[in-house]
Amino acid sequence: MKNNVKILVLLISFQFLSCSSSDDKYIPLTAEEGEQFSGGETTFFNATEEAFGFSAPNLTFEEEGDFGIGNSFFRQSWVTAPSSTTARDGLGPFFNAVSCSGCHFKDGRGRPPLVDGETAHGLLLRLSISGVNANGSYFPDPIYGGQLQDNAILGQTVKGKFNIIYQDITETFEDGTTVVLQKPNYIFNSLGYGAFASAIKVSPRVANQMIGLGLLEAIDESTLLKWADPNDSNNDGISGKLNYVYDIASNSKKIGRFGWKANQPNVRQQVAAAFSGDIGITSSLFPDENCPPGVDCDAIPNGGAPEITDLNLNRVALYSSTLAVPARRNYTEQNVLEGKKIFETINCTSCHIAKVQTGNTHAITALRNQIIRPYTDLLLHDMGEGLADNAPDFEASGTEWRTQPLWGIGLINTVNKHTNLMHDGRARNVTEAILWHGGEAQQSKSSFKKLSATDRNKLLEFINSL
Repeated sequence: MKNNVKILVLLISFQFLSCSSSDDKYIPLTAEEGEQFSGGETTFFNATEEAFGFSAPNLTFEEEGDFGIGNSFFRQSWVTAPSSTTARDGLGPFFNAVSCSGCHFKDGRGRPPLVDGETAHGLLLRLSISGVNANGSYFPDPIYGGQLQDNAILGQTVKGKFNIIYQDITETFEDGTTVVLQKPNYIFNSLGYGAFASAIKVSPRVANQMIGLGLLEAIDESTLLKWADPNDSNNDGISGKLNYVYDIASNSKKIGRFGWKANQPNVRQQVAAAFSGDIGITSSLFPDENCPPGVDCDAIPNGGAPEITDLNLNRVALYSSTLAVPARRNYTEQNVLEGKKIFETINCTSCHIAKVQTGNTHAITALRNQIIRPYTDLLLHDMGEGLADNAPDFEASGTEWRTQPLWGIGLINTVNKHTNLMHDGRARNVTEAILWHGGEAQQSKSSFKKLSATDRNKLLEFINSL
């Protein structure tokens, strides 16, 4: 009798376990083949504070040499003219930083100032007024130009300074969790040359990390045209469009790819524009100094005409084009893979397109035919009034921004010791960045707010693995 009871208990237990394992069967997720190679063959496996500063490992010997020289021009400080350092003199007369690395420290990302008066932090202010030039760009402020330089060489009056005052905005998740966002307001003081033009439009821009720029340049135009859906013809609520901007070298309109509003057509012009606007270094593309009316720039010593030669400009452009993309971390972990699935489910991939193959025509052979995972479509999207700067830029409206590539996002804190995101650094972490999404991204934001705390953390683990 006792044996029969034991057998009955064992049978019941076996049936219970069988039903449980059948109903609750867990199938682990797996990573895609090659998912760790975010930059294809240009990927570099380093997750230290130097993660953004390595050359693509598939460059030629000659390109490696030019990369090294470009690196020196990027990192070293420019000085005022005249100087015995003739290759690096000509700073200013008005500038934001004395070197490229002053804003892109360790080839990484800038941030807003932590305290009033802090300089070389990597945030600058673009200025524009109504009216469009023949090349399609908007008119700059007639006195201060298209960018507020907040430094000047000895003997010149600084154009102006600004402070930031933050307004708190509270967002609440469906589970009751609250997050306080900070919306910046810019206060100008010590304007050195009079008032801004009436109805001035101010657009803050934070310096981005430099990785993978050449790979983005190598994506075929046909691919970008295929992704674009300006009229939302598929009725998914996402209407990404291309910006068409002025290419100085060809004197023509080209697709914009770089900058927060995709207002530069290629890496070389982006680099030359930064030399001009940020450091006050002239080039063949931007030969004029940024002087307000009443200041005779011709009477101020310069570093030559132009101050950076085409040879050295091209070397900095190559350097900027071939900085390796860091490899993924933790990409096989189940929490990360589940976060990736959530990322797809709430439709983040409509704009942050995960994977694409570059074309076969780029001047740098190492960038051709690479399967990359930048998580961007390089298109302009309406992000809503919450993020609006109300400053059009070529065909970008005052509410439109280019989709930010996400590769390397999880290493910004390692490299730059902060986690500030968005075009002006207002978001202090990934959660805040998502909560600032509006417009075309409103539905994805709403879906994010409905997630459980566990699923939100999985999503964040995935994003920080990129």
